[in-house]
Amino acid sequence: MWSVPDEALLAGMAAGDADAASAFVARFQRRVYGLAVTIIRDAKAAEDVAQEALVRAWRHSAAYDPRRGSVATWLLTITRNLAIDAMRVRRPMAMDPDLLLSMAVPSSAPEPGAMAVAQDDAGRLHEALTELPPDQRRAIVLAGILGLSAREVAEHESIPLGTAKTRIRTAMLRLRVALVTEEHTE
Repeated sequence: MWSVPDEALLAGMAAGDADAASAFVARFQRRVYGLAVTIIRDAKAAEDVAQEALVRAWRHSAAYDPRRGSVATWLLTITRNLAIDAMRVRRPMAMDPDLLLSMAVPSSAPEPGAMAVAQDDAGRLHEALTELPPDQRRAIVLAGILGLSAREVAEHESIPLGTAKTRIRTAMLRLRVALVTEEHTE
């Protein structure tokens, strides 16, 4: 039966020929299982998907249309769809509550060293902000700290949009120079 075309095996399977069905399964089972295990990454679930794909091919063998693709493409599309469906319905594995409680939960509190660095950085930023001209300081505080857009800064300050953008950009450049220079001197 290995010399029989795929379409003939499928037609024989549709007609109820047990030999054709057996040869069809023997010809495609490895490819079907291989695709399923590639998608699902679970051998047992892939076996179930492969079996279901072959059963669906048997049930719907009369609906196969050779104009739409080869038998292998048709069968592997069935397999792919079933594997994706299987992935969608997979539930997380149940865990023992005692095991969950024994797992260490990382603390969200910052470490003391990180707090000291953050406070130092905040102090340097505050000092650099005080060195800026008042119009640039207001623009960068509105944009950088309060999160306003350049358009909102322009409306808040009653200035043109281009002026607001220039003030924000110039303040950013000056802050960068001040903070980088200060960092390198320490």
